[in-house]
Amino acid sequence: MKRLDLILATLCVLVGLISLPIGPMPIGLDTILPAVIGVGPEDKVIIVQSIRLPRILCAFLVGAALAASGAGLQGLLRNPLAEPGVLGVTASSLFGATIALSFGVGAAVFLVPLAAIGGAIGATLLIATIAIRVRSIPTLILFGIGLTSFIGALMSLILSLAPTPFTLAELVNWSFGTVENRSWRDLALAAPFLLAGGIALWISRRGHSLLSLGEDAARIAGLDVQRHRMVTVVGAGLLTGAAVSIAGGIGFVGIVAPHIIRPLIKHDPGATILSASLLGGLLLMVADLALRI
Repeated sequence: MKRLDLILATLCVLVGLISLPIGPMPIGLDTILPAVIGVGPEDKVIIVQSIRLPRILCAFLVGAALAASGAGLQGLLRNPLAEPGVLGVTASSLFGATIALSFGVGAAVFLVPLAAIGGAIGATLLIATIAIRVRSIPTLILFGIGLTSFIGALMSLILSLAPTPFTLAELVNWSFGTVENRSWRDLALAAPFLLAGGIALWISRRGHSLLSLGEDAARIAGLDVQRHRMVTVVGAGLLTGAAVSIAGGIGFVGIVAPHIIRPLIKHDPGATILSASLLGGLLLMVADLALRI
């Protein structure tokens, strides 16, 4: 497992290095590394430090956050179809950003990611409350599906009432998701939530392994199932909200990365989280690189 994580981490670094020279203004390999540390022509230093490095790092962190959330939720719900959007957190986060954009407060750019994080935290607190009160996993899933459907209807209403074509285009672009034109400020706003969510899922990893034996067996082994459920839901919610605040709505990564990793680690749900997060970051970096090419 450690060998797999090392291989994935190495591939992430290699893809990041390959991505740095590629863009509308090609930059030679002899100029890239000095530009990273601020040495060289000023225009190329600005391009590397202010545009390409944040974009590459955003792609990695967003992919890692979504994949870790997917792995955590699949382990918690013991459902291979679970992913960050299953509990309504992604939709709630997008809804917060959509509200900020549609009412024009997006002019203060930092309010959009804050609104996205606020929407995710609100949904996470609601889901965590439900998770504490109910013992049924299907009930929790059904609640998340209902919340997603309700928020989807509200977002459709907001899109239909968009005051100008430009606002509508911005709303649609945000809902599709992108890491283009992201900055260090976006990363700084999301960093505390990424860190908190990552720590929560890392703490809960042993519980996922125990839950694979069934809830009764996990309780006998000493797992506080209700507490584990709350920690996992909160961690996944924070990671998803932070990812949406950076890049908008990005799908697929959260469900596919854990599935690719699971056979390689003997189907241990607890061991999936770190490896899946590295693979998720790698997948989104490769996708962004392909888009630029």
